Amino acid sequence: TISRSSILYSRPGLVMRRAGRVSKGYCYRLVHKDFWTDFIPEESVPEMLRCPLGTTVLKIKKLDMGGPKALLATALSPPDVGDIERTIFQLKELGALTTGVQTEDDPHDGELTFLGRVLAQLPVDLHLGKLIVLGHVFGCLEECLIIAAALSLQNFFAVPFKQHVDGYRNKLFFAGNSKSDCIAIVNAFKTFTNRFYFNLGTVLICLICNLEFKFQVAQLFHNLEKRVRAFNMCVNAQPSAMDQERVYKQRFILQVVIAGAFYPNYFTFGKCDEEIAVRDLAGKDPKTTVMLKNIPPYGYLYHKQLQSLFRQCGQVKSIAYDGSKAFVEFSRNPMEGFKILPAVYLSVKMSQLKIPLLLNVHFPGDIEKQLQGYLASLFHILFRVNVDCQKQTVEPVEISFGTLQQSKMIPNHVLSIKITEIVEVGHFWGYRIDEKNRTVLQALTAEINYQNLMDLPVSPHPGLVCLAPFTHAENGEYYRARILYVCGDFAEVFFVDYGNRSKVPLKKLKEIPSCLRELPFQALEFKMCKMRPSAKSLVCGEWWSYSASQRFASLVNGYTLLVKVYSLVHSVLHVDVFRYSRCKKLVNIRDVLIEECYAELAEESYESQQSHDLLKGLFLDQVKKEEKMPVSSREEEKHLIERLLNCFSDNKADVPTHKVT
Repeated sequence: TISRSSILYSRPGLVMRRAGRVSKGYCYRLVHKDFWTDFIPEESVPEMLRCPLGTTVLKIKKLDMGGPKALLATALSPPDVGDIERTIFQLKELGALTTGVQTEDDPHDGELTFLGRVLAQLPVDLHLGKLIVLGHVFGCLEECLIIAAALSLQNFFAVPFKQHVDGYRNKLFFAGNSKSDCIAIVNAFKTFTNRFYFNLGTVLICLICNLEFKFQVAQLFHNLEKRVRAFNMCVNAQPSAMDQERVYKQRFILQVVIAGAFYPNYFTFGKCDEEIAVRDLAGKDPKTTVMLKNIPPYGYLYHKQLQSLFRQCGQVKSIAYDGSKAFVEFSRNPMEGFKILPAVYLSVKMSQLKIPLLLNVHFPGDIEKQLQGYLASLFHILFRVNVDCQKQTVEPVEISFGTLQQSKMIPNHVLSIKITEIVEVGHFWGYRIDEKNRTVLQALTAEINYQNLMDLPVSPHPGLVCLAPFTHAENGEYYRARILYVCGDFAEVFFVDYGNRSKVPLKKLKEIPSCLRELPFQALEFKMCKMRPSAKSLVCGEWWSYSASQRFASLVNGYTLLVKVYSLVHSVLHVDVFRYSRCKKLVNIRDVLIEECYAELAEESYESQQSHDLLKGLFLDQVKKEEKMPVSSREEEKHLIERLLNCFSDNKADVPTHKVT
C-alpha cells in the first residue's frame, strides 16, 4: 500500500523546483493563495533546530572535542541553550552520560558511558537503544532488536482501508493477555518470519498484511544485529528448550526490560471504581458486556439488526433493553478463565473510531396503533425487555432478577459436589451430587433418550444448544450440550448439565426438543473466593503457574468436595472449598495453596460482597414468595411482544434510520 503524507516545504525550495529553470515556462501552484502566503514558511528550519539533540551530543562526546554546550554554540545555527541543557540531563537520566566530570563537577557535561557509546552507533531512538542493551543484559536480545526495529519505522500492523476493527483484532490476537504493543510486535514478527522461510504457501497472507514493510523491519533488525555484534552482543542462535513455565518467565523479563528502557515514559493501569461500573451497567458483567445509548422507542424490535452490527466483534449472547439503553452481552467460552473478552475491546474500539451504528426503525405512531388497549396495563414492557440470542426468545424482564433469580439452583449454602472440568486454579465446573439433583438428572436423561431424536435442522455453529452423546460412555446416551466450536467433521461440545466437554462427530449431533429446553442447566460454575495468584504464580504463568495448576488438580480430582457458598456473581458461585483428609478432617483448599505459596489472600469484589449480603436471607420463605410472578401477567406480556415482533420485525427500505451510540 502507498501512504501519502503532507510535508511543508519552504518557499525557496519550492521556487527552485518550479517549471522554467532552463527556459521560460509557467508554474501552477495547486493551492490557495492564502495558504501559500500564510502557511508556507519563508525559510526552512535547520535540522539541528528541528530534530532531537541526543544523538548529536553523544557523537560530540565521542569525538572528545570539548563540552557539548560550548561546541554547539559555534554552529552556524546553534540550538537553544535550554534545549542543550535539557538534552544533557535526559542523557544522564538515561545512563548515557555520567553525572559528573572527573576534573570538575559540571551539571551540563558528563563522561560518555559504555551505554552512551553503544547508543551513538545505533540508528534508532535513544530509548530503543537502551532497550537493546538491557535485552543483552537480561538474555532477551532478539526480542528487543525486533521491538526496536519495528518501532523505528511505521506501524507494524497493516490496517486495510476502512477495516480498522480487523487491524485491531489482529493486534489483540498477537498481544494475547499482555495488553502490550511491544509483545504483539514480537509475536507477529516471529510468526511472519516462520511463515515466509518455512511455509512459502502462506506468503499471500503476508502480502495482505503489508509484506514490503515487514521486509523493511527484518532488514533493520539484521542491521541492528550486525551493529551490536561489534560490542560483543550476539543473538543466541540456538535458544534453550522451553518448558511450561519458562515461556512466561521470559515474557515477564521482557516486560521488566521494556519498563526499564522507557523509564519514565510508561504508565500503569489504575484501579477502576467497581461501584460505578456496576451501577452504569445495571449489574451486568463488565468483562462481557457493553452499553449502548440512544436506543429508539421499542428498541427490541430491532434486535436482529443490532446483533448483526456487532457480529464482527463476537458472538452476541443476549441484549437487555432498559429504556433508551441496551446492554449487549457477548458469549464467553466456559472453558476459559475470567478475563475481558476480545469482543468487548473490539466494541469499544468501534466507539473510539466513531463507526456509525445505524438502525432502520419504524415510526412510533405505527407501533402505538398496535398497542391500543394495552398501553396502560403493560406500559413497562415497552422499556424493559431481554432478548436471548442463543435460545431465540424475547421476553419481558422479570420483576425479581439477578442474584435472587439465579439462586434457585442453590438449595443450601453448603453443597456436596463433584468436579467435572478444571478451567484454572480455583475455577472449575461441576454438579451437585445430592439425592434431589441425582433424581432430576436421571429423569432428564431418561426423558431425552425416550424421545425420537431428529438430526439438526441447521448447520452446527458455536453457541447452538443441541443433544450429543458422551464419547467416553459405553451406553451411548444423549445429553444436553452446547457447541463450543466446530473443526472439520467434529465439534467440541460442553455438556450443560454436568460441566464437562467432549469432541463429538457432527453426524451424531441431534436437535433438542422444545420441551427439554425449559429445565435450567444443572451444571454449576465455581470460583474459590478470597484468593488470588501469588507473585510466584504470576511470573511463571498467564495467571497461575503450571506447578500451581498441577497442585490444585491433585487436591480436588477424584474427591467429593464440600463447598460453602459465599456469593453468586453473574451465575458463578464464589465458594470456600473443603475436602476430607485421610484422617477424616476437613481441609480448606485455599489454605493449602496459600501455605505452599501458590496463592495469597485477597478481598472479594464489590459485586461479590453485595451478593454475599443479599444471600444472607436467601432461604427465608418470604423471599421466595416475593420472587413469584403471576403466570397470567407474564403470558400476556409475552403475547404482546410477539405481536409487535410479527408486525414490525421486517426491514423496509422506506423507513428512517436511527443512530445508536
